[in-house]
Amino acid sequence: MEHKWRKLIGYYKPYQGLFWLDMLFAILGAGVTLVIPLIVRYITNHVIYLPDALEIILKLGAVMLALTALEAFCNFFIAYNGHIMGAKMERDMRAEIFAHYQKLSFSFYDNQKVGQLLTRVTSDLFEISELLHHGPEDVVISLIKFVGSFIILYHVNARLAIITFVLVPPMLVFAYFLNGKMKRAFTKRRETIGEINTQIEDSLSGIRAVKSFGNEGLEMQKFERGNEAFVESKRKSYWYMGLYNSGLGVMTTLVTIVALVSGAVLITGGSMEVTDLITFFLYINNFTEPVKKLISFTEQFQNGYTGYERFLEILSVEPDIKDAPDAVGIQDVKGEVVFDDVSFQYEAGLDKVLSHINLKVKAGEYLAIVGSSGGGKTTLCSLIPRFYDVKEGRILLDGMDIRKATLKSLRAQIGIVQQDVYLFAENVMENIRYGRPDATDEEVIQAAKQANAHEFIMNLPNGYQTDIGQRGVKLSGGQKQRLSIARVFLKNPPILIFDEATSALDNESEKIVQESMEKLAKNRTTFVIAHRLSTIQNAQRIIVLTDHGIEEEGTHEELMEKNGIYAHLYKK
Repeated sequence: MEHKWRKLIGYYKPYQGLFWLDMLFAILGAGVTLVIPLIVRYITNHVIYLPDALEIILKLGAVMLALTALEAFCNFFIAYNGHIMGAKMERDMRAEIFAHYQKLSFSFYDNQKVGQLLTRVTSDLFEISELLHHGPEDVVISLIKFVGSFIILYHVNARLAIITFVLVPPMLVFAYFLNGKMKRAFTKRRETIGEINTQIEDSLSGIRAVKSFGNEGLEMQKFERGNEAFVESKRKSYWYMGLYNSGLGVMTTLVTIVALVSGAVLITGGSMEVTDLITFFLYINNFTEPVKKLISFTEQFQNGYTGYERFLEILSVEPDIKDAPDAVGIQDVKGEVVFDDVSFQYEAGLDKVLSHINLKVKAGEYLAIVGSSGGGKTTLCSLIPRFYDVKEGRILLDGMDIRKATLKSLRAQIGIVQQDVYLFAENVMENIRYGRPDATDEEVIQAAKQANAHEFIMNLPNGYQTDIGQRGVKLSGGQKQRLSIARVFLKNPPILIFDEATSALDNESEKIVQESMEKLAKNRTTFVIAHRLSTIQNAQRIIVLTDHGIEEEGTHEELMEKNGIYAHLYKK
């Protein structure tokens, strides 16, 4: 708990100057609200009986105007600079969580929903920043007004002050009781918002599938269910909030009634002046307003702290794949890859996907991997760039355990072309440049030519500057695939992985893409996961991977002669 608070306070550190100025103006503004009723009391009790009353009243009126101007400035400073400070702290936290997201491995994302992760970067952090910049100033202003009011009212009439303030302890007990219930309700509400974000993100990302199946109605039903759950979660939190606000509202009204009745009794008994009762009523607002502010602060605290705990929950997730303390950067890689007794399973308790695999791939060798679906072909290749880590055994690159290399330098040696190409909502030039962000335009164009992509790019409305839409929706499958190959040409790695890169293409596109792939694979260690066996007949070596491991290996001709699993798959 102490660590949580220390970390939270740490976000103020870069903005200490702004924070203390904010606090100074909060104190000044609160002080002004305490001084003005004192001036009013002085006028009504003394000044109006003096011979030069008018002159003094005008002077004091000018002083009150100046104090009001000072209060307005203080409030503006708090509202503007306080929010700017909050926005900067929110920016810092967002940068921290986004950087952490980048470190987390595939296994984390396998079990997460994007909508929930998005909620933690948006609405959660907004609530935290609201708490961080409003919280301290609200508490300081409330305490100054509350304590200041009590001291002044005690000085005006001790008996009435004590009678009025007797209602404070019940308020605090009431607030404390509902606090816990509100916190639980707000946590539930935040989770529900994350679920809705997930559902919307899922539906909008798959809008083409939705429309092609005519399932808009089904998506609306799913959305309505989530939307109703959202209302239900809010209903509970608002129920407690309603109790909270109405209960404290009644109590603040009771303060006014108690002050009025008690004051009237004291006046009739001759132990209080009418002007003092007027002063009391001027301060009643200064007494009840802090209580109301503390009400909203409590709600804000529930919202903000709940969001902060969810924020910490993500930060506490340790990346399961990271650099070893003694990891070194690797370069000038030749490309020999050895699987030494490798076993792997995705999670403890699940079946092993790979079991005791032994495989040596020479530098520059072209290896094709075939087998039935679920045999572990993609998993085998995902272990090379350490998207997942082996559970047993080791993988060697040029004789070195890949866990001894830094992730950045290891992944710099590997180029991957997948069946499902991810293109960003950018233009063509920037999408290819993603392969090597410091590449010049000329180098990007050269890579596109090598990938047989230059011609179709030049036919696009704005050539290389054409915006290709979210995930490249404006391009065909073959065009997207050639852009992804151009990216890898630009990266120029010694090791390649083609993961069923042509399986979703028509024959003509497949032919062009296949030609680009063959060109790219020259003199590089290449792993090809093949769906269509016709595309790998020229491979130097083919291995057949099944649930039982590597069952066959050899050239196309050798495996056809064996008339085993490969021959059976090929004939099918």
